[in-house]
Amino acid sequence: FLIVEILRYRISNMTSKISAVLVGLCAATVVVHPFQFTTSPSKRRCTNLRDGSSGGGEQDVVISSQAADTGSWVEQDITEQLATTSTTFLEGANPVRGPSKVLIYDTTLRDGTQMESISVSCDDKLKIAKRLSSFDVDFIEAGWPGSNPKDEEFFRRARTELDETTKSKLVAFGSTRRKNMEASEDEQIQTLVESGAPTVCIVAKAHLWQVTDIIRADPEENLDMICDSVSYLVSQGIQVMVDLEHFFDGYKFDSEYTLKCCQAAVEGGADVLVMCDTNGGTMPWQIEQMTKETIEKFSKTTFGIHCHNDCGLAVANTLMSVQGGVGLIQGTINGIGERTGNADLTSIVPSLALHVGSDMKCKERVNDITSLSRFLDETLNRQPDRSAPYVGASAFAHKGGLHVAALERSPDSYQHVDPAKVGNELRVLISELSGRQNILGKIKKLDLDVGEDVVRERALVILERVKKLESLGYTFEGADASVELMILHSTTTYCPPFRVMDYTAQVYDTNVDSASRVMSKMEQERYHGGVPAGLARATVKVQLHEDPDHQEEGFLNRLEVAEGDGPVDALANALKQALIPSHPELENLKLIDYKVRILDAELATRAATRVMIEFENTITGQKYTTVSVDRNIISASLNAMVDGFEYALKELAASCMIDDYDHMFE
Repeated sequence: FLIVEILRYRISNMTSKISAVLVGLCAATVVVHPFQFTTSPSKRRCTNLRDGSSGGGEQDVVISSQAADTGSWVEQDITEQLATTSTTFLEGANPVRGPSKVLIYDTTLRDGTQMESISVSCDDKLKIAKRLSSFDVDFIEAGWPGSNPKDEEFFRRARTELDETTKSKLVAFGSTRRKNMEASEDEQIQTLVESGAPTVCIVAKAHLWQVTDIIRADPEENLDMICDSVSYLVSQGIQVMVDLEHFFDGYKFDSEYTLKCCQAAVEGGADVLVMCDTNGGTMPWQIEQMTKETIEKFSKTTFGIHCHNDCGLAVANTLMSVQGGVGLIQGTINGIGERTGNADLTSIVPSLALHVGSDMKCKERVNDITSLSRFLDETLNRQPDRSAPYVGASAFAHKGGLHVAALERSPDSYQHVDPAKVGNELRVLISELSGRQNILGKIKKLDLDVGEDVVRERALVILERVKKLESLGYTFEGADASVELMILHSTTTYCPPFRVMDYTAQVYDTNVDSASRVMSKMEQERYHGGVPAGLARATVKVQLHEDPDHQEEGFLNRLEVAEGDGPVDALANALKQALIPSHPELENLKLIDYKVRILDAELATRAATRVMIEFENTITGQKYTTVSVDRNIISASLNAMVDGFEYALKELAASCMIDDYDHMFE
């Protein structure tokens, strides 16, 4: 009863040592659980910031020069308790400080999903949460349970569908209580408590102008909103972080008030204060300076960073803040997020692990970060960014002949890290800018049973052919499969598994009125007078080995007819029907992307067309791309398609020839 009465008492003069001792005694009544702690039910001191007891300057912050400062004493007492009895991330009385140690806080499932064109189901959110947990991030911000039914469903299902380790990392996001009401009466605060998440992160205004002009609150009421909300959540046994929205802009506008917001959060019992570059307009040197100044005033508090990429500086700003002492990083996988995105963890984590040497729980998982990046893109149905640092397909791709020659002597000559350390791979691109070394690298990778002299001779011939074809509109940089086939065809020991003898493609359409045709194709039944509208039919004749294992001589011809939604679809179906009886493994081959580019538009309908087709083996997950150029779009499509099917069967090639391909290189 005495403890409750003391905590309800509104302390007006904190210079009283007796009051300080009593409050400290109450705060020491701690019940500790893994990943969280609780204090005895209380309402922390939130009014001393505006009652005139603090004269400003360093006394306004928790770490003051006076030993009787209760806020400082309370914080120290709690962390000392945790040091001996808890496995919480604070790991003792000392706060987490970068760059030596860093905690990773992923907000892909909350802030990341605010990016334009991104939508994720609850099932996918659960799947992503499991994947993030296996990567060993420290915290997973899963959503705002008070804002939408999907996030409420996530936290409800998480209780039974996620393992204990993943659940221990979940963070529920919310905001401070509303103006002029108790935190315990705020419905949004209650949804955070009911979410079951062991950690809650609440957003609070830390910019005086935002407080007075945007949310139109009294500045001192805003301080109480911060302190009351944190204090109430802590009393419910929840670990609390505070996102200080517009922190850096607010610091530039009125640093004294921004620091008072920090103090209010610490007074309430917050475990981490997160400094937010909400508008993404702060420069890296400003980030470092303001970070250092703030941490100096709150030397016993762990600080975090949350950067947006509006100036393209989110990663740089995050790293500068870590240099300044920040110990917790908020970011998203692949940098997704509202407007231009958030700080990209796929760049930050490997940079800290491989270049800075920071101690992170996920440090041992860095070799899985490329896989994690592509998993997220696949789940969100996004096209991966080929040029993304560390994880992009082009991150370790080399085109210039001089670069490739140097890499042959030492991989460090043009690489800042070994791509294998981040789960990526070195790629040698073939183009008109390539040198012979690029081709030699490709040939060596294929491990062909030919002499060194033949390899060098063929490399020059192939390089000249590449340059000639690129002058006609081909591009081989993203079509490694076509390059490998070109190399294989240049050897007399390679036997193509099949050859297309001839083909035809026809389109039948009884409705040529554009407006009505669009409507008719949207309908389930698309027939007019018994004839399908827009039907395409194709025939393909192929020559194959009579014995698929090539144990006996002899060939067979097979003619197949198929229909499709268009001529290319019909040709793909006919070609597959012709090949599968001899090569049933092609059942697992899927065409997943089809791109067409007009190369010389000024020629109108006579323009050359470049077609690139991406294939995937649904069993192994292997993906590859082929390319072809022709003034006939149907021919270009079929040639790229034939390369794709042949590449899937290249391991079955035998030492024989269906046709003589040597003339291609004369």
